[in-house]
Amino acid sequence: MTADGDGEAVVFLVGMRVNSWWAVRSWLPVFLAMPRMIKEQARDRERGMLGYRFLPGLRNFAVLQYWESMDKLLAYAVDQGGEHRPAWTAYNRRARAGRGKVGFWHETYAVPAGSYESIYANMPPHGLGAVRGVVPVGRRGERAADRLGV
Repeated sequence: MTADGDGEAVVFLVGMRVNSWWAVRSWLPVFLAMPRMIKEQARDRERGMLGYRFLPGLRNFAVLQYWESMDKLLAYAVDQGGEHRPAWTAYNRRARAGRGKVGFWHETYAVPAGSYESIYANMPPHGLGAVRGVVPVGRRGERAADRLGV
C-alpha cells in the first residue's frame, strides 16, 4: 500500500528537551502546552492539521504532525485567539528566566506534490497513509521512482 493523494505534504516536527529534571517549573508548562494545542487543532479540522503522532523519549518529547497546507500551519502559529500564541509567549518568558533548563525545537518541511513516496507492507496505515488514506501501490506506480516521478 502507499499513501493516497497527490498534493503538497506539510510535515511539522515540534519538540522539547528537558535539560534539568529538577527544574519542573521550567519544563512542565511546556510539556503540558502541546496536548492543549493538539486538542484544539483536532477539534477544528478547518485549522488544517490532518493528523499527528506523539514521539516520547527519556529527555526529548516530540510530536510529528501532518498539515493540509503551509498557509494553514502558519495561520495557526499566529492566531491570536488560539492556544499557540500564549504558549509561545510563556515559553519565551520561562526560557529567559530558566537559563536553559528546557529546550524547544521545531522543523517544518513543505514537500511539493510528487516529491514524496511511501510504502506500507503488512501493517495498518501509518504516517502520511494514516492521515490521507492508502491505495494499492500499483495505482501510484510499482517502483519508488515511479511514485516520485523520477
